[in-house]
Amino acid sequence: MTQPQKRGSTQGVPRSTGTRVAVIVALLIVVALAFAAGGGGVAVAVSVVVGLAEVGRRLWGAHRAARAADERWRHQDAVAAGRRRTLAEVDALTGTQFEELVADLCRNDGCTQVRRVGGSGDNGADVLCRLPDGRFAVIQCKRYAPTRRIAPKEVRDLLGAKTHFAADIAVLVTTGTFSKQSTTFAVDNGILAVHRDFFGLWNQGTPLARLAALNGTGQGRTRRRPKPRHE
Repeated sequence: MTQPQKRGSTQGVPRSTGTRVAVIVALLIVVALAFAAGGGGVAVAVSVVVGLAEVGRRLWGAHRAARAADERWRHQDAVAAGRRRTLAEVDALTGTQFEELVADLCRNDGCTQVRRVGGSGDNGADVLCRLPDGRFAVIQCKRYAPTRRIAPKEVRDLLGAKTHFAADIAVLVTTGTFSKQSTTFAVDNGILAVHRDFFGLWNQGTPLARLAALNGTGQGRTRRRPKPRHE
């Protein structure tokens, strides 16, 4: 299990950094005004203040850049934590939370331009992204019960979304399973069928590209075992 990164001297931004910048700039302005009052000349004082304003602007820019870097670090740490969710915890997510988790897993795989678009009028897409190899992907997410199957119609709808978005590849991710007919349709039409077993592997760190090579396989038992009879 991947351990969370520890902040080093260059990671993380002290909460007081912004305050320090403001205090330094204020003190310098006070010095400039005192210089002017002491006979240093208004023009010189104005020049000093302008120079100090530029210094303050640069300091504030550096502060914002450091804050942005810290936010990226926190996001990466959250993605790593998300990968460690159990399937039982994933089953408890809402549909939107599941879409966000899938988007984070895409980012963790090195995908770029990742965007969650699920919702009303999503045209059959929940997540859009560009894979590490440059292909554009459209992803449909189905946070279903473990025993619920993806019907062929849902796979056909995704094929329509692939055409609508002019995507290179379509992926249907579910916490349920695929029926035999939907699996066959997905494989025949180049749609990656990520069933519950595959999602479990992806959620634990197996890259989606590796699972793509196994498309149409790997699905475990989909029927419930009969209840034992009581004599």
